[in-house]
Amino acid sequence: MEIKHEKALVLTADGSSTLYDAETGEHYHSRHGAVGESRHVFLGMGLQHYVSTRTSAVSTQTPAALTVLEVGFGTGLNFLLSAEYCNSQGVRMEYLGIEANPLAVETLAGLEYGQFVPEELWKEFLQKYPRSINEWILVGPNVSLCVFHQAILDFQAPVKVDIVYFDAFSATHQPEMWSDEVLAHLAGMINPGGIFVTYAITGDLKRSLRRLGFMIEKLPGAPGKREMLRALKI
Repeated sequence: MEIKHEKALVLTADGSSTLYDAETGEHYHSRHGAVGESRHVFLGMGLQHYVSTRTSAVSTQTPAALTVLEVGFGTGLNFLLSAEYCNSQGVRMEYLGIEANPLAVETLAGLEYGQFVPEELWKEFLQKYPRSINEWILVGPNVSLCVFHQAILDFQAPVKVDIVYFDAFSATHQPEMWSDEVLAHLAGMINPGGIFVTYAITGDLKRSLRRLGFMIEKLPGAPGKREMLRALKI
């Protein structure tokens, strides 16, 4: 896997690292805390929320299986925290990642996310990640991963998904990723009752998702952001 331009390693406020992309002028994660943002936005308000609502609505048992689609797989941090949760809770998860500009495994290793997830999970991820391109790999007892190296509008999910982690660069620097066309494309892949979760919230985003049949929730944001968005597909 080839890096098209240099990425600078940046230490964030919670002691975890991220990367700075000079071409877009963006960091892959919040400078206020890479791990903190991922845990709050995607794990807490996304995966854990979905599991808890499905558990209370259906039975006392956790869901047997769920499917997550991440737009902007990037460093793999959101995947790692989600995999740790699912493997520890006995939740089976299929995780699809979309990444048009994949990072080399050596770059991922330099982020040292093994400090924040179990060491065996971190090592297994680094070892198997190069084989995850368009191919399912097992990471831990309950989690399958497949990463697609293509543009979002070229991607068609092989299955309907329950959760979308929308972790693209910001609309300021990458407006095409937040377009009505992209959002409609994603909406068609989400199961009824599924959720779309992202670190950002704007008037345009809310209006677009409402037109596509979502119910919008405005939630407290991660450190450095006042608010974030979660949307339920009705």
